[in-house]
Order: sequence, then C-alpha cells, then structure tokens
Amino acid sequence: MSGAAFYCVADQRYFLGAVGLVNSLRLVGHDEPIFLLDCGLTVEQRELLAPHLTLVDAPADAPPTLLKTIAPLRHPAETVALIDTDLIVTRRLTELLERASEGRVVAFRNDMDRFVAEWGAVLDLGSVRRQPYVAFAFVCMDRSLASVVLGLIEDRQGRIDFDRSTWGRHDPDYPLLYADQDVLNAILASRVEADRVVALDDRLAPVPPFRGLRVVDEGSLRCAYEDGTEPYVVHHFVVKPWLEPTHHGVYSRLLRRLLIGDDVTIRVPPDRIPLRLRRGARAFVERKRVNARERFRLHVREPLSSSFGGPGARRGGSEK
Repeated sequence: MSGAAFYCVADQRYFLGAVGLVNSLRLVGHDEPIFLLDCGLTVEQRELLAPHLTLVDAPADAPPTLLKTIAPLRHPAETVALIDTDLIVTRRLTELLERASEGRVVAFRNDMDRFVAEWGAVLDLGSVRRQPYVAFAFVCMDRSLASVVLGLIEDRQGRIDFDRSTWGRHDPDYPLLYADQDVLNAILASRVEADRVVALDDRLAPVPPFRGLRVVDEGSLRCAYEDGTEPYVVHHFVVKPWLEPTHHGVYSRLLRRLLIGDDVTIRVPPDRIPLRLRRGARAFVERKRVNARERFRLHVREPLSSSFGGPGARRGGSEK
C-alpha cells in the first residue's frame, strides 16, 4: 500500500523471528518499507538484514519491550503498522492498512477481556471507557493518530513498574500488569474516539495451540479454519520456536519454510538455523523427537501434574 510502512524490534535472540516476519511480508506481496529497531543484533545479522530493510539504532538504556515507538516516531509513514517479530503474515494486510489510513486504529482482540478503571489515574489520562482489549502484537493507524497515540505511549510507559508486571513477579493487582499493552489500551480507551478503534476477531491472529487451524498451502503460507476463515497472521507468543524446541505445528512449519525456502528474500546460512528447522534426515528425526516429547507433556505429564495439584495446574493462565 502506497504510503505505508512496517515497524518491528529485534535483538540477536529474535533475529530468526525477524527474518521469518520479513520474509512472510515479502512472500504475501507486501513491498512497503520495513524499519527494524536494532536492540543488539550481531554484525553478521545486521549485514544479512540491511539490504532488505532500514535498521534503526536503539537507545542503550531501555528494554526492548518498551521500544516499539522509537522507529515509527523517528521515521513516520502515512500509515504506520507496528508488528512483532514473533508473527508470521499469512495473507495480505492491505485491507487493514487501508482501514487505518481512513483515520482508525486497527488491531486484533486479545484473548483476555481486560479493563482496569485505575488506568486513567495511574497514567494521568482521565476517565477510560470499557471496550475490547487488544493485543499490541500488531497495531496500525494513520500518521495523525500515530503521532498522538505513540507519543503518549512513549511518555506514559515510563510509569510502568516492571518488577510488578508480568515480566517481573506478576502482581495480579497491578493496574499495568501487561506493561506497554495495558498502556496502549488505556490510551485507546481515553484519547481515541470509540468509533475509530477497530478490534478484529482474535481468530484472525491465532496463538498456540492454534486450535482448529491448519496449513492449507505451505508455499503461499495460507492457513484456514474448518469454516474457511483465514487469519491474517499467526502469533507464537511466550515460547519462541527458533529458541526452544516446540511442537512442529502451524507456526513452526511456516517459520521453517520461511528460513530454508529457495524463494525467500533474506537467506540465512544453514548453520545459523536450529537443526530441527533445517533440511535433511537428521532434522526430520529431531522434529519427530520434539513432537513426541510435546505430546507426552500435553497429554500425560501436565494432566497428571494438574490432577495432583502440581505446577502444571497453573499453566493454563494467559501469559500475554
């Protein structure tokens, strides 16, 4: 879409996620500029990324979870799309960008129904209304809204007490438990008119275990539910498949395709990709081994632990 740009954040640990995201955007047909805030990439990683996007240096004194506003405020586009590096785009986002360009904020509902009346006082925003709670994994808006919303986020997120947030000791009574995501929702519920906030169904941005979702065409990244609904993105929050062995399901299959495919934009040397995501017999055996372990965990170990009141009894809570 003319006048739009995508913005993401990565360090060296999130490099492969960033490659998957960028390659998915290009594969589904997006040729808009991409700005990536570098929070600690290696020299080799920067060299692989630099020909395909604009690298923006991050300040050294802030955690990556609070840096989403830096690149879009430094390099504003007519339509700004913030997107996390643990997302894979599975169909074109043009319709969403166009809706945002008409003066709206477009995001996906979170799987939580969350509202905290104290947001207004804690963040000095005045009264806040109850409305759908959205995820901060993908948010797009036009330039005028972005200057207001992102400017407020950059200012107010300094009030987050990380020690009490979900990234610290997870104090359930803390109004900003979900850090910058709570700040975003508080601002949308107080400084943006309700009819300008578009909260899309969370089925259109599914998270693990991706219930009811299947890969329709690995080559084109298409996924669908049984009723034919196709999500725009798939989101692997919390555990990252390029960092830890996880079930080789919807996201991991697509990530592997985006890392080793012959038609991808960014090519990563095979020895920089985990064995389980590579080509060949050894990689195939490793994926089977991990899947067997994960099936045992999900269907045997955790149910038994839950039955006896062990740690698995509390695993089902939302960690977004």
